Amino acid sequence: MSKKIKNIALITTVAASSLLAACTQEQQNKISRDIQNWTGTNGVLEVYAGEKLVRRFLKVDKISTALGTDDKMPRAYRYGYGVLDENLNMQVDDGEKKVYFEISDYTNSVFFENPR
Repeated sequence: MSKKIKNIALITTVAASSLLAACTQEQQNKISRDIQNWTGTNGVLEVYAGEKLVRRFLKVDKISTALGTDDKMPRAYRYGYGVLDENLNMQVDDGEKKVYFEISDYTNSVFFENPR
């Protein structure tokens, strides 16, 4: 790699770091979510009733916050699409289909990237 290309790469990295450092933590989180939404994830959403796992959704790309139609204010629920893992075996089996789901802010749930 030439010295000129290395210098351009270094300047670009420093500029991006400086811009990110100037952002508030909330803005940094939004940028991170926007990048993740653009690239997608292989997410898993697990819903619990107390300590018991009662629902699992696989291949969740993202979970979005609902916004009001007129006021554009965040609502108290999230929504998304994922494959309902009916037998809770962490894999998509024949007959398990992609479905729409909604969870409230008060739902006992965990969202994570599938490790498989």
